Amino acid sequence: MIDIANLTIKKAHEALVRGDFTVRDLAKAYLEEIKKKDADIHAYLEVYEDVMKQADEAQKKVSAENALAGIPIAVKDNIMIEGRRAQSASKMLEGYVAPYDATAIKKLKEAGVVFIGRANMDEFAMGGSTENSAYGATKNPHDLARVAGGSSGGSAAAVGGGLALAALGSDTGGSVRQPASYCGVVGLKPTYGSISRHGLMAMGSSLDIIGPLTKTVADAEILFDAMKGKDRYDSTSIDPMPEKPATKRLVIGIPRHFLKGDGIDPEVMRAFEASVERFRSMGYEIRDVELPNIEYSLAVYYVLMPAEVSTNLARFDGVKYGFHKDGKDLLEDYLLSRGEGFGREARRRIMLGAYVLSSGYYDAYYNKASAVRELLKRDFADAFKSVDAILIPTAPAPAFKIGEKVSDPVAMYLEDIFTVTANLVGVPAISIPAGVKNEGSKSLPIGIQLLADMRREDVLFALGKKFLGEVE
Repeated sequence: MIDIANLTIKKAHEALVRGDFTVRDLAKAYLEEIKKKDADIHAYLEVYEDVMKQADEAQKKVSAENALAGIPIAVKDNIMIEGRRAQSASKMLEGYVAPYDATAIKKLKEAGVVFIGRANMDEFAMGGSTENSAYGATKNPHDLARVAGGSSGGSAAAVGGGLALAALGSDTGGSVRQPASYCGVVGLKPTYGSISRHGLMAMGSSLDIIGPLTKTVADAEILFDAMKGKDRYDSTSIDPMPEKPATKRLVIGIPRHFLKGDGIDPEVMRAFEASVERFRSMGYEIRDVELPNIEYSLAVYYVLMPAEVSTNLARFDGVKYGFHKDGKDLLEDYLLSRGEGFGREARRRIMLGAYVLSSGYYDAYYNKASAVRELLKRDFADAFKSVDAILIPTAPAPAFKIGEKVSDPVAMYLEDIFTVTANLVGVPAISIPAGVKNEGSKSLPIGIQLLADMRREDVLFALGKKFLGEVE
């Protein structure tokens, strides 16, 4: 019997190479877990019918050199797999079938990964709870009364609930890291451009990036290495940094001035301070660092992101894709199709974006936000001259109850306060489990987040593996 609870990509790979079990055995074990648990969790929108056929093909690729052959993963519903449905959890794309593979998917297919199914998400990746899916909310595997986080909530719940060995999500303002924190798993937001966006449905084109959700930092590194690299189909993609072995003691910066608000749960701060001391006890130097404009990050994000959303989602007009509603003329076709095809949060962000881009308000909002974004980039470039990484909480509180913030969008947006900056600046960031908050009989996971300079994922992997005890 396969011990799914303690299985990682690395362990599964070693077992497959030794012949302890086959890819078919592994896939079957996960399908059985999905059958037992997913009616409650709702991590998946679809479980593929050809999983066992994929497993038989993947078995032929198992070798000591190929760490991903036969590994079962879930894929967020906004990442294209040729010939399979991809809907961004929206009625607007009901029945849409991807005509090609995303570049990241193509690379994983070549490695022999087994795709288990489509993971649930907030509609078009807009939300922090996966309550905005047109197909129902995903529940947190640690407490079914609470959200899984968002927008990659299905991916995080699949890994945290033992319904996939790993998963892919996308991160525009924290959508991999925040649900990873809520579900007690590792979530990596790579450097902007380090993984191609080709085949990822666009939300905020200057912010989006595909990222892995896994049980360990080593597993996140395996998936990142398999997907990274410049791509001819994405002009913003970049080559990875050549390997740069650490030659000195790493220094971790703490922006204390950003952690003084009263909106942070005391248990989150306790877990954070314990993590700081743990890093110090492991020999890392801890130093305060100043980021003078970081307090404006959330406001900047909620101007720039909706502006890009309103532009990217303009293509969904009820004519070329998915949902269509007939009106008395073409204009009414558009109005009815977009009004009924998009959910409430998508409509809210489209209207906000159209407003900040409109004549008379463009300078007042969009241009000012863009100017502050440049200041933030300068702040981080200055900070990384004196420290190797920056440590902050991933989210201000553990997972909240389903429905608690649905009618208060500002309270929902504040959940992103620690994650949006990495997307605005473009640097890599990783969320790792750092403790729990006990609520009655439930233990709610708490995450901490490490940020590093551009293309320095190696720093995040080194610190994260050390913190979680994956290396001596």
